Amino acid sequence: MNLLSGLEKFGLKAEDTTNLFEEEKKVTVAADGTKTEEAPDENSFLLDKAIRCTVCDKVFKAKMVKSGRLKRLESDMDLRPRYDGIDTLKYSVISCPYCGYTAINRYFEHLSSMQVKMIKEQVCSKFKPDGSVEPTLIDYDTAIERYKLSLFNTIAKKGKTSEKAYTCLNLAWLLRGKAETLDPSAQQEIKECKEQEEAFYAQAFEGLTKSVSTETYPICGMDECTMDYLLATMAYHYRKFDMASKCISRIMQSASASKKMKDRAYELKEQIVLEIKKSKQQ
Repeated sequence: MNLLSGLEKFGLKAEDTTNLFEEEKKVTVAADGTKTEEAPDENSFLLDKAIRCTVCDKVFKAKMVKSGRLKRLESDMDLRPRYDGIDTLKYSVISCPYCGYTAINRYFEHLSSMQVKMIKEQVCSKFKPDGSVEPTLIDYDTAIERYKLSLFNTIAKKGKTSEKAYTCLNLAWLLRGKAETLDPSAQQEIKECKEQEEAFYAQAFEGLTKSVSTETYPICGMDECTMDYLLATMAYHYRKFDMASKCISRIMQSASASKKMKDRAYELKEQIVLEIKKSKQQ
């Protein structure tokens, strides 16, 4: 049905208005006449936003993701987010080009006066601006560099254990994403990415495990069930099956856990049982 029928009397002709909210898709026609839809351009997901630095009070432009355009894909087992056409993790940290203050978006504005003082003393006083402008797109190397700077700032301001751990987790996820985009022939670079991923993952696991016993929920924006599931997957990765099983048990007994979360927890439980059987047979 043409929803805009009747406008012809004004000399206007609107076609293909059955679904007003269906996104336009670019189509490529090959030499043999076959049509394929082009992948969305990463730049189409981004916008420039003016940010005022919480530390030096200067205004700068930062790349932000248009959440309304995102199409969510199935996340990794450990909840690493995935979206069609863009890795949003690359744009989830803000870095002031003037003073060096850097933090994950959710933490950028939340600083005490004492933390501002510590960052000025330990970061800003030593920071050397490189004079570069905000790139049109942020690549993995730039994103990883900024997350490391964010981790340095978190340490300098004596941030919460959970914030340091969550930054390490994001770094591990970014390194995983980078490895996935590398050519299979780049074996050495892929190996280095995986080694660094594992190093940050270990720090994240240690920090998140400590934070659940010392901090109140939500932690890093996660409720108790989400954190239990994340810790269960990480414990499974390190073959700490007792810890993983305890986390899963809490999820299955929780009245607030969603059906999807319980289904994922059950699938993980099945994998743990399988791994335990395998280890006994060896």
